[in-house]
Amino acid sequence: MKGNIFAKIIVYAFLILGLVVFITPFIYMVMTTFIGDAYSLPRPNEVFTAVPNLDNYETVWNKNNFFRYFMNSLLVAGVATVGSVFLGALTAYSFVRFTFPGKELLFRVFLFTMMIPLVLAIVPQFTVIKNLGLVNTYWGLWLLYIGGGVVGSTFFLRGFFETVPKELEESILMDGGGNWTIFRRIYLPLSKPALGTMAIFAFSGTWDEYFVALTIIKDEAMRTLPIALMMFQGKYASNWSWIFAASIIAILPVIIIYIVFQKKFVQSGHTDGAVKG
Repeated sequence: MKGNIFAKIIVYAFLILGLVVFITPFIYMVMTTFIGDAYSLPRPNEVFTAVPNLDNYETVWNKNNFFRYFMNSLLVAGVATVGSVFLGALTAYSFVRFTFPGKELLFRVFLFTMMIPLVLAIVPQFTVIKNLGLVNTYWGLWLLYIGGGVVGSTFFLRGFFETVPKELEESILMDGGGNWTIFRRIYLPLSKPALGTMAIFAFSGTWDEYFVALTIIKDEAMRTLPIALMMFQGKYASNWSWIFAASIIAILPVIIIYIVFQKKFVQSGHTDGAVKG
């Protein structure tokens, strides 16, 4: 008994130590934003005695069209998230419910595309986008983001959809409902945990994406926040208060999305009791 208690103490001690190691740089980063004009990384005694204020956040928000870049990213990431998750759900549903020639081969091709490095794919992708006349448009960016996101969503949601009992479809079929009704009234409601999880991954991945956005978007006014952060850092690299404040603003939407969808993380037993024997 004493051995078990001692083992738990050791485990919790390592967990707390790990938490402190990982969270301390973030706290240092946040506290630095409260210091005015930190042209060098401040010392710990300067950081932890700083008085909380929003002066640097306000300054960053109003500099270099930061607000516009923030809204550009919000639009791009929002549309890409909804599109990739919804189309991924439709594709996963088709793989689960329908039988057609080459289904498993096609699914394996889907998986293979996930293994191709982005650097190798960017040239043919840019060529396609250019031939479609979508360079320097959000439509071109959405096409690549949604196309890439659908693959991951399909892979993830297919496994989740396969756990939905087929017996739940009988009532819909008896009422004359079709595949769309089954998808909308059974699969989507029961898959909220999986859809919420995919929404978090899709949004965070699109929000932080830099390379594709830099390649497709040429107009400075249309650039997304990761590009703006790089430009901001290059211009104000000596002012760590502004750099950290800009970084905090940039990660806020991801934190908010996580808080909103955290209860939707995949949980076991989502269909327990749905079918009575």
